[in-house]
Amino acid sequence: MTITISSAFDAGNIKVVGQDGDRIDLEIVKDHMSDFHQWFYFRLAGAGGREVTLRFTNCGSAAYPDGWPDYKACYSIDREDWTRVHDTSYADGVMTVKLVPETDCVWIAYFPPYSMERHHDLISTVAALPGVEYRSLGKSHDGRDIDCLTLGDGDLTVWLYARQHPGESMAEWWMEGALEKLTDPDDPVARVLRRDCTFHVVPNMNPDGSFRGHLRTNAVGINLNREWHEPSAEKSPEVLCVRNAMDQDPPVFAMDVHGDEAIPANFLAGFEGIPSITDEQVGLFKLFGDTLERISPDFQQQKGYEIAAPGQANMSMSTTQLAERYGTVSMTLEMPFKDNFDLPDELYGWSTERSKYLAGHCLDSLYAILPELKKRKAK
Repeated sequence: MTITISSAFDAGNIKVVGQDGDRIDLEIVKDHMSDFHQWFYFRLAGAGGREVTLRFTNCGSAAYPDGWPDYKACYSIDREDWTRVHDTSYADGVMTVKLVPETDCVWIAYFPPYSMERHHDLISTVAALPGVEYRSLGKSHDGRDIDCLTLGDGDLTVWLYARQHPGESMAEWWMEGALEKLTDPDDPVARVLRRDCTFHVVPNMNPDGSFRGHLRTNAVGINLNREWHEPSAEKSPEVLCVRNAMDQDPPVFAMDVHGDEAIPANFLAGFEGIPSITDEQVGLFKLFGDTLERISPDFQQQKGYEIAAPGQANMSMSTTQLAERYGTVSMTLEMPFKDNFDLPDELYGWSTERSKYLAGHCLDSLYAILPELKKRKAK
């Protein structure tokens, strides 16, 4: 049987550039109007029981080449359960994946995808629950809604938003976990959070990039997380509509959820370096991080990004812009594409379920710092 590879579906991305029997050379397709590339997702058919060698030939020019060493590709026969392909290697700019497919139709991806179809299911399911309001904040370039779910009755306004970078699909798995917890009528932490906070949740800020199989940009090649200082309808309508909504209901606490290609750990990035930074803001950010580290074995604070010097923050990013614009306690959560090397899982690596569990731990940590957030708002 002839082996075929296809990616002409929701979130798909790959190009076949050569084939010699059971050895196939592939290229990851660049984001439209951009040089960013790293996300891949495709179906491999006709190779059941045969050893197949897949060579990703343009990994050396990817957005984050440091993401390939120690990385293991994701593999599924049903698009529900995703395991890691242990025979994944990287050398001289080429990633090689060797596997013997269990069936004649299997799926390979950079990380378990969160398709737009699943996104629509999530929005429909949660919007139908008691106490949840739905609104579209605006439209993307391709005409897709920027969906927002609002729940809770409290005075503390919280914004949770994800997938500015569409290839970071673990971010929407995190969102699914957060929404499951927040809407659980029996969860005591969720009950207090709904009583004391009003949550505005944007599970996917980049639906066009998600559907197109992009790593980092929207339909016109724009990195949304470099647009928050001056979003425009022409380049970044997704950011413009979300920031306009935040102007109407400014956050006291905000979390931007992402994935990191290279660092094998979960960590936070803050707003150090903004012009108006206060000791109180920094203290609350640290309190949240310390609390999360204490309650979640999957979170740590030793590995992460370099901290900006005073006055040197990149104000085009959402976390720094919100902290400056509203005095918010804001942060970026980063999860790994590889694994949490401090608590590894050889079968699954960092996974969909672990992303969802981390969301629950983040909400537990938010609950723990509520008294301090209330004091700050009362001033």
